Amino acid sequence: MTSENDQLCIDAIRALSMDAIQKANSGHPGLPMAMAPAAFVLYRNIMRHDPADPTWPDRDRFLLSAGHGSMLLYSVLHLTGYDLSMDEIKNFRQWGSLTPGHPERDRVHVTPGVEVTTGPLGQGFANGVGMAMAEKFLRERYGDDVQNHHIYAIVSDGDLMEGIASEAASLAGQLGLGRIVYIYDDNDISLDGPTSLSFDKEDVDKRFEAYGWHVLDVRDANDTVAIESALRAGQRIEDRPTLIRVKSIIGYPAPNKQGSSKAHGAALGEDEVRLTKEAMGWDPDKQFYVPDEVYAAFSMKDDGAAARAEWNERFASWKDANAELVEEWELAWQGKPLPGLADSLPTEWDKDKLATRSAGAKVMAAFETSVPTMVGGAADLSESTKTEFPESERYTDERAGRNVFFGVREHAMGAAVNGMAAHGGIVRPYGSTFLQFADYMRGAIRLSALTGLPTTWVFTHDSVGLGEDGPTHQPVEHVAALRAIPGLVVLRPGDATETAESWRVMIEDLEGPAALILSRQDLPVLDRSVYGAVAGVGKGAYVLADADDAQVTIIATGSEVATALAARDQLDVPARVVSMPSWELFEQQDDEYKESVLPVDMPTVSVEAGVRMGWERYADAIVSIDRFGASAPGTMVLEKFGITPENVVTHVHELLGTKV
Repeated sequence: MTSENDQLCIDAIRALSMDAIQKANSGHPGLPMAMAPAAFVLYRNIMRHDPADPTWPDRDRFLLSAGHGSMLLYSVLHLTGYDLSMDEIKNFRQWGSLTPGHPERDRVHVTPGVEVTTGPLGQGFANGVGMAMAEKFLRERYGDDVQNHHIYAIVSDGDLMEGIASEAASLAGQLGLGRIVYIYDDNDISLDGPTSLSFDKEDVDKRFEAYGWHVLDVRDANDTVAIESALRAGQRIEDRPTLIRVKSIIGYPAPNKQGSSKAHGAALGEDEVRLTKEAMGWDPDKQFYVPDEVYAAFSMKDDGAAARAEWNERFASWKDANAELVEEWELAWQGKPLPGLADSLPTEWDKDKLATRSAGAKVMAAFETSVPTMVGGAADLSESTKTEFPESERYTDERAGRNVFFGVREHAMGAAVNGMAAHGGIVRPYGSTFLQFADYMRGAIRLSALTGLPTTWVFTHDSVGLGEDGPTHQPVEHVAALRAIPGLVVLRPGDATETAESWRVMIEDLEGPAALILSRQDLPVLDRSVYGAVAGVGKGAYVLADADDAQVTIIATGSEVATALAARDQLDVPARVVSMPSWELFEQQDDEYKESVLPVDMPTVSVEAGVRMGWERYADAIVSIDRFGASAPGTMVLEKFGITPENVVTHVHELLGTKV
């Protein structure tokens, strides 16, 4: 039975949530009101966390995958003692506040205690899988004295309807991620109305049991004893993730709107808020009121500080006993490699031509020991994307190695990689697949950029040059679509040496996410004694080949760099060739540098085997592909679409003719 003090704490969550949403006249009150008991039990009785240090490495993590219920999280963070003031609660959903409409892991407006950005349903569910993967890997590498925690979440009907959650649940079961304990808010309501409209035929319990999960049921969301018992049972299961299905009434205890979609996505209204407070025994004339005894009972400041202090003692002992791992640990939590990564990179390639995906494999093998906590893999394409660490083990249910076989689960792979990055301790986790399937991952890629997570997205088979698989597998709009995402650095290297430097830039220089775009077909390895220094990759664009009296600039990226150089050799006018692996990095340079590479008064032609969108800012004439591809050998497809030196030469002559 819930004690009087505990009930007061639970109702404080409900009252704060109602008041904040009503003041904003915007939000989702139903979930915070229904899940208040579960959140109270989690934050007060179950989780190890310290409000004074929200980034403590061994804290338990909590994700509100049903991010629309954000006031549940903000209320609990405020009441347990995080640095989230009542003024911020009152400022819910307002400009610049720490209480945005959905929880945000924001680099500027930092809300303490928010682990990941949630809102797009299913993403948080899958983020938690990545967090559990990180926890397991770090625990096995460094020991359970320093990494030994759980990943908790509250997920909704909507989360479970999303396909990404199915992929992620399947992956979690496959890998036996026993540190996952999720609460499923089963309230029979979606935004459109009752879930009987769309989600009442499947048996969720059997579905998750089939995935390999441990499933428990709590029949009443207000039964705090049963919730705590289920959570502790989930903690004891080490070989399977746990789903606790909690039957709730959305909007409880609002007398007129509980149990209906009217409590889902809009403020309750002043009259209903008054009636609800009266039903709880609260003064309806008081807004944003918290009794002193609630703050005293709910606070985790003392317990959290004690838990962290106990960990600090263990950590100090661990450091004394594991001196050889201390630097590695500290750099991993800073997201940095061990010293010497740049020196480890290959400079000789043993071939005149090499696909940049194959060069990438050599580069990863070279820096493998410099990033001992980099974890990642491919969506059933590891042989094609060539993104394995050759001396490292597979990640399985028995052993958390560095090479993850995600299976054909691109959606979940993207979100799990984000989760690993958000967890911390994993240096630039990565996911890889064909560039065409970046579309499947777009939600996760966008969130990595929105959140500024240090993730790497490796995409191979980057153009129609991949050949016979045809237009379903030949990306034409995808590089442009990735460039359209704010905060994402896109790198498309033009040869093996640029590929190595791109990896160095991502690991050593960048703070946020990056997409590395690699070729399937072989490309010439450029002689750097003849052509420009590869250090220019970090500036986004650089002069690769020049002439004292150049009359035209040819800009190219990736596999078309060789095309541009060949066109230069065919031209009867002196030309400059610029390799431009990254628009985003180039735009970060000062005007003087940009003018030195792309003089405003010099006619410019660009060549890239993709859509022309965006090239207008750099080029006067554009060689591009503005239609879908075709099934044929790659060299023929490129020729038919005009990605040839001859067509570039034609564009140069036409452009210069218009300039005379």
